[in-house]
Amino acid sequence: MKKPLGLYIHIPFCAAKCPYCGFYSKAPAAGEHAEKTAEIRRNYVRRIIADIKAAGEKYGEGRAVDTVYIGGGTPSILEPELIGEILETARKSFSVASDAEISMEVNPGTVTWEKLRTYRRAGVNRLSIGCQSLDDKVLKNLGRIHTAAQFRETFSLAREAGFKNISCDLMFSVPGCTMETWRNTVRELTEMAPEHISFYSLQIEEGTVFYDRYKRGDFDETPDEADRAMYHEAISMLKDAGYSQYEISSAAREGFQCRHNIKYWTLAEYIGIGDSASSYIDGKRITNPPFYEYHENTAADDMIEYVFTGLRMNAGIGLDDFRKRFGCGLFEAFPEGKRELAPFVREKDVLIEGGRLKITEKGFDISNKIMAIFV
Repeated sequence: MKKPLGLYIHIPFCAAKCPYCGFYSKAPAAGEHAEKTAEIRRNYVRRIIADIKAAGEKYGEGRAVDTVYIGGGTPSILEPELIGEILETARKSFSVASDAEISMEVNPGTVTWEKLRTYRRAGVNRLSIGCQSLDDKVLKNLGRIHTAAQFRETFSLAREAGFKNISCDLMFSVPGCTMETWRNTVRELTEMAPEHISFYSLQIEEGTVFYDRYKRGDFDETPDEADRAMYHEAISMLKDAGYSQYEISSAAREGFQCRHNIKYWTLAEYIGIGDSASSYIDGKRITNPPFYEYHENTAADDMIEYVFTGLRMNAGIGLDDFRKRFGCGLFEAFPEGKRELAPFVREKDVLIEGGRLKITEKGFDISNKIMAIFV
C-alpha cells in the first residue's frame, strides 16, 4: 500500500497586502502595468510546475497524494487555466487518489461563476473562503478589500458552481469587533451553512502594518478577557448550529474536517511547492527560499512535534498510538510529564482517560503553557 502524502502549493500573489498578514505574499508594485503583473504570475506558475515535476520524480515512488491545498496569498486572482495546469501537472507527477481532497483558497470579489466552474472542472472540490467578518466596519478595520456583500455573493456563486465542501475563515478580537458584532457574524455564517468554519484571534505579527502601529502605541488591542469570551461564545454557537470543534480553531459538520490540515497536526508527510512553502518528508523539515531552512528531525524532535501539534486537536493523542509510532510510552519519553501535567489535570484543563491525553475547551485558553511541558 502506498504511503499517503499531502501536497501544498503556495501562490503568493495578492491584490493588496492586508495590514495584519504575516505570511509571505506579494502585491503589485505601485504603478505596475496589469500585463506585467500577469506575466510575473505566469512565470511563477511555470516555475512551480517544474518544481512539482521534480518533486514527483524524487518523492512520488511508493506514495499517493490524498490531499492537495492551494494556498496563498490569493490563489483565486490567478487565471483559472493556470490552476488547471497546476493540478494536471500534479496528477501526471504523482499518484493522486481518486477521492483526494483538493482545496483552494478564494478571496471574495476575486471570482466569477465562470472562474469557479473552471476550478471545479480542474478538480478543486473544496473551497476556503476568507470571510473574516460579516460587519463592514470590522472588515475596514482589518484592511480587507472586500465587503460583507461581496462575501455573500462569492459564497452563493460557489454553491451555484457546484461546490459542496466550503470552509470559511472568521477573525475575532479585531478593533471595533464587539461581542454583539461577533455574535451576529457567527450567527449569519452558520445560517449560510458552510461545511467548515475556522475562527482565529487576531495576532499581531512582526513585520506587519499592525505591528508597527502596536509599537507606536496607537493600536487598540482587545483585552484578553474579551478575546477569550469571544472564543468560547463561538464554540457554543457553532455547537448549537450543528458543528463539532475538532481543533483549537476549527469546527466542521460531520465528515468535513480538513484532511490536509490534519496532516500538519498528526506528523504526516507533506510537500510544499512554491516560495516559502514548507515540507515534512523522510523525517526532514524543509522551508523553501526566500526563507530557506533544512532540518533532519531526530526521534526526539518527532516525539515533541507529534505531541505539540497533536494536542491542538480535541481528540488529543492516543497513548497506544504514541507507543506504536515511537516504541515507548509517552511518559517514558517525557518522564516528568505526568508530574507537570498533574495541576492541569486537577483543574480539568487536561484529561487523561480512555487511552488518550487531551486538552479540554477550558484548557485551550492556556494551551501553550500545557504544550510547553513536552518541549
